[in-house]
Amino acid sequence: MVRGSMPSQRERRGALSRAGWMVMGKGAGPSALEVGKILAVFLYLFPAVSLQCKILKCNSEFWAATTGSEPEGDVEFCTALRAYSSCVRRTARTCRGDLAFHLAQHGIEDLMSQHNCSKEGPTTPPRARRPPSPVPPQLPEETTQGSPEVCHYERSLPRHSAPPNYTHCGFFGDPHLRTFTDDFQTCKVVGAWPLIHNKYLSVQVTNTPVIPGSSATATSKLTIIFKNYQECVDQKMYHAETDELPAAFADGSKNGGERHGANTLRIIEKVPGQHVEIQARYIGTTIVVRQVGRYLTFAVRMPEEVVNSMEDQDNQDLYLCLHGCPNNQRIDFRTFRAHAVESQAQGRARPGSPQQPGFTYQTAVAKCKERLPVEDMYFHSCVFDLLSSGDINFTLAAFYALEDVKVLHSNKDKHHIFERDMHLGNAGRKGSYSVLVLLLNLLALVLWTEGCSTHL
Repeated sequence: MVRGSMPSQRERRGALSRAGWMVMGKGAGPSALEVGKILAVFLYLFPAVSLQCKILKCNSEFWAATTGSEPEGDVEFCTALRAYSSCVRRTARTCRGDLAFHLAQHGIEDLMSQHNCSKEGPTTPPRARRPPSPVPPQLPEETTQGSPEVCHYERSLPRHSAPPNYTHCGFFGDPHLRTFTDDFQTCKVVGAWPLIHNKYLSVQVTNTPVIPGSSATATSKLTIIFKNYQECVDQKMYHAETDELPAAFADGSKNGGERHGANTLRIIEKVPGQHVEIQARYIGTTIVVRQVGRYLTFAVRMPEEVVNSMEDQDNQDLYLCLHGCPNNQRIDFRTFRAHAVESQAQGRARPGSPQQPGFTYQTAVAKCKERLPVEDMYFHSCVFDLLSSGDINFTLAAFYALEDVKVLHSNKDKHHIFERDMHLGNAGRKGSYSVLVLLLNLLALVLWTEGCSTHL
């Protein structure tokens, strides 16, 4: 837009849409499409809501009515908004206790006020959603010419600067977490949990019980949201669940949209229904999602700068890849192993888990050795999963998790994590802290002695 010229109505709407639902004053509302995206994102992040009521249906109908092209003027927009409001009211009995229901109510009221919509008036059934535009052929993996340099993470760094430090996080099995700081944990984390949340993307997993009555859980759903980024990519959502590992984003596209740097975000299907790779080159990030058996695994390679680009400094402890699982959600691996061996010797199952025929501690060790000859934490996690679930597919989950580390982790010396190294690392940190405290005490003593000498 040329400086000094008046923006058109389409440009004003576009600017409001990009700004998001931040300002609630008249005329500051987002487009209908943006409202639909906001609610859809909320429902994907909190899947339990859609199970308790039918608010998702109302949201989908409103999104369908306003996707593809903006309604022509406020008259059509108000008509679609009244239909949305009517649908939401019909869900009041089953959805009154849900946050999504109240979010939709307030959002509708605000948009009606912004567009001077009357609550009384015609409503029409939502228009059929238009099929997505044909996706252009994917560029070769190394071909990214024509995109702005800001859309290539390494090219956008200052010249002669040090190479970026890439970090890795993995989440797999029953479930096991490898954090960005190479801490390895086994966790409970039933239900929905955020793995990553920063300025550029959010990742959330949903874990469900593997066997009724057992504490064993695994990932059955995964949602990734890539946020708008300058002239590079539009906001995109990727959602996968058991037996549905799509090779496209939720809107049917396979890249970052229609912007100049769109191909710096793209999905590559490695093995149909089993292995998908998402490359986000504008933030130097690669994500690998797999389905192994009936459950999903997640692995990411991300620059340390992107990892630390936090929006909400006060709530970062909630994100598992950054700080690990909460203490009350962690499982002591050594205690579990000792109890499994003791229970086997006494011929009984561990509390809270049904006996798994065919997998004693020895047979689980032998089965995991076939795929994981090195007795690192991936090997031990394999043994843990076979004992807790009896599902042979967890052997492959641990194997592929280690294979992803070998590809994504920049430091080959840290591909394997050993139990002794973890304990030594913790001891080392405590020892360093003790030395620091001792040095500070000595310094204080020296200063106090000098002060006394001066007075004397």
